[in-house]
Amino acid sequence: MLKAMLFEAWRSMGANRLRTALTMLGMVIGVGAVVIMMAIGQGAQYAVQQSIATMGSNLFVVLAGSFTSSGVRSGSAGAPTLNIADAEAIAELDGVQTVAPVHQGTRQLVYGSNNWNSTVVGTTPAYLDARSWNLVAGHAFSDSDVRSSTRVAIVGQTVVKNLFGDDDPIGKTFRIQGSPFTVIGVLAGKGQNLNGQDQDDTLQIPLSTAQRKVFGTPFLGSVRMIMVQAVSAEAMPQVEEAMVGLLRQRHRLRDGMENDFYLRNLAAVADSAAETTRTMSLLLGAIASVSLLVGGIGIMNIMLVSVTERTREIGIRMAIGARERDILTQFLLEAIIISIAGCLIGLVLGVGIALLVNAITDMVIVISGGAVLVAFAVAAGVGVFFGFYPARKAARLDPIEALRYQ
Repeated sequence: MLKAMLFEAWRSMGANRLRTALTMLGMVIGVGAVVIMMAIGQGAQYAVQQSIATMGSNLFVVLAGSFTSSGVRSGSAGAPTLNIADAEAIAELDGVQTVAPVHQGTRQLVYGSNNWNSTVVGTTPAYLDARSWNLVAGHAFSDSDVRSSTRVAIVGQTVVKNLFGDDDPIGKTFRIQGSPFTVIGVLAGKGQNLNGQDQDDTLQIPLSTAQRKVFGTPFLGSVRMIMVQAVSAEAMPQVEEAMVGLLRQRHRLRDGMENDFYLRNLAAVADSAAETTRTMSLLLGAIASVSLLVGGIGIMNIMLVSVTERTREIGIRMAIGARERDILTQFLLEAIIISIAGCLIGLVLGVGIALLVNAITDMVIVISGGAVLVAFAVAAGVGVFFGFYPARKAARLDPIEALRYQ
């Protein structure tokens, strides 16, 4: 019985190919738009997650405070309010996994006839762990290098490209402000961060070397910032509160006095960026869903026209014994076939356009099976929902009135 109804529905649609194709077009455009928008939205989410991963996880950045001179205020990290002893004290707190004091600035690098201005980061070996940063060649400097203030460096990919060109940088000697440094390692590429800054345009040297031989700070032991990594995301509120209390106590700040340091929670910044992309993804999906709604309304309109044109045919079927549910099933099958066929074509079209956009623009596109199934299920459901009313109208026709219809 079902097979016969399917054949009848297929024959009816074949008799009006143009009308069937136009009805299906709404679903094709709707599903295709949803697939493309979701692929772009999820691609943006993936790109942000990758940028967040390059920053390191569960990180705090404690910046030194500012100073005022003749009414002129410096920015953050302008005053020597943090030192290595602060970093060592923070490392003793519960919930703290890694602590890396940092003293950094920009300097001109010279190698042979090449030169390049880059960010010089003076730090300890723990910095690589805090930033989840690996080496692709050579090795990192050790605590012994920090204690001995050796002139060694590990360099980022951008520095390698602009300073050494095609040469292997390992073992090469370059100069920072006239002082020779030997390259002992090459950092893996991290790309841009959430602010669009090139994280590979940097080199790292031992903290004591940076303080004594590159930046020449008059405040021995002072650092511009301290990177602190918590053991987990759940431990971050506890660690933040403990750090603030510890630093205020060490800096002898009385109640009511402002902190002489700045504390940044990078996890909160990352969560904010991730939430923004999730909202954008949902917005794109909602806009594309309007196309599905329009496609469903198109199916209902064309099916109503079909019922009107085939009123006499419906009357004849009822006169020779067709029941109300048989008529309902036949018209509902036509709506289901149009919806599913439109969904399949829309899926193929949407995936194809998304891949084409990726190939032409290098935009990150993510096509997940779950998103495709959801788009297909919602589109098929919309088609069936809007096809039910015309089918029900056809099933409830009076056989006598239907036979009289001209």
